[in-house]
Amino acid sequence: MLRSPLTAAVALAAAGACVAAPEFSGQVRPEYFAQERSSRGPLALADSLAPGLVPLPASGPAIETELRASGHGLFGVGTIRQQRLDGQGFNNRAFVNEAYWAGGGTSWQFSAGKKTVGWDVGYGFRPNDVVEREPRRTLLATTPEGRPLAMAEYFDASTAWSFVLVNPTKPRTSVGGNEPALAARVYRRDGAVDWHGFARQGIRTGTSVGAATAWVATESVELHGSVRWLHAADSIGSDDAAIAGAPGGLVRGNPWLPATVRNATQALVGGTWTNAEQFSVLAEAWWDGTALSNAQWKAWTARNGSLAALVGSRAPVAAIAGNLAYQGSALDTASNLRRANLFVRASQTLDKWQPALDLLYMPEDRGRVVTASLGWQGDRVRFDGGLRVYGGPGSAVIAQVGTRSVAFVAGTWAF
Repeated sequence: MLRSPLTAAVALAAAGACVAAPEFSGQVRPEYFAQERSSRGPLALADSLAPGLVPLPASGPAIETELRASGHGLFGVGTIRQQRLDGQGFNNRAFVNEAYWAGGGTSWQFSAGKKTVGWDVGYGFRPNDVVEREPRRTLLATTPEGRPLAMAEYFDASTAWSFVLVNPTKPRTSVGGNEPALAARVYRRDGAVDWHGFARQGIRTGTSVGAATAWVATESVELHGSVRWLHAADSIGSDDAAIAGAPGGLVRGNPWLPATVRNATQALVGGTWTNAEQFSVLAEAWWDGTALSNAQWKAWTARNGSLAALVGSRAPVAAIAGNLAYQGSALDTASNLRRANLFVRASQTLDKWQPALDLLYMPEDRGRVVTASLGWQGDRVRFDGGLRVYGGPGSAVIAQVGTRSVAFVAGTWAF
């Protein structure tokens, strides 16, 4: 009896994992990042008042070595990163990206260990990436660091089910991507359309449910969309009462405290057009209800102004700088700074060359991030280089992060 291509592929992969001899591979990538510090925002002002108080971006070389091994149902990926930034010594880090066992039969597959499980259909943002929560739009492609999990998957001719117990070894109080949770996905292919359904039950944040679809409309056009509703999400909020009660508004501790966003929605729509010459344009728009609201950013901007006005007064310089540094806590709250985002990316494959140019635009305050890159792919060697610039009017949140621009160059040798 003939099996579907999906079922047959799973069966062959399972058999191969059990009998194949161990395989080893890897890559070495020297790279250099040149980062220009921003002259705007609370972090820049804090550093000018008390140099060294806040960690601002620094430039320097790095070497990243990735090693892979597999065999007899076991899979592992490890990374060694050696880096030296300006004004700092060598920083060496070694970690395990993945280390898991996988096996099963024709219809069922099981895996357990530390593994990367990435879901959803978006490029710039993925609302339903509820297991891995992989950073998007990174300057260089890297293997994400997986999560501790146990997973069961069932396949038939057109449908796949996935059930994941994620972070079972983490404390119950863990936040964000480290929160222990149960997650599930159902995938179904219906001709040119892929359908996805998602559910997650976090031990602290409770239930979230979502759906996504991707449709290959023509040979040139692909459309996709994703939506998720969350009962709760980890966030951060300003302790306005503590600020109001402090002399001159200068608090002794960080006023930005853990908070919870209730009944939030995340959604994305997008599409890709590609012609015969491999020129491609991707456009996406998304909403992230877990990011700070317009009212919160307005209050954040007002407090930045109040603190800046204290410079030159009788207020202690160290206290002003410290309070400005606290304001940086709001810049690392969610995967998106603003709730509304527009993204456009143009790229082309020209034999071994891959130029690309993209723009992330935040209409709520007209902030923008522009990235230009160029890659060259050989048989075992790849070269990458590019520039990312953060900008917008002075009131734009993205223009007030610690980085003004990042230039990078890297060479990768695979073995």
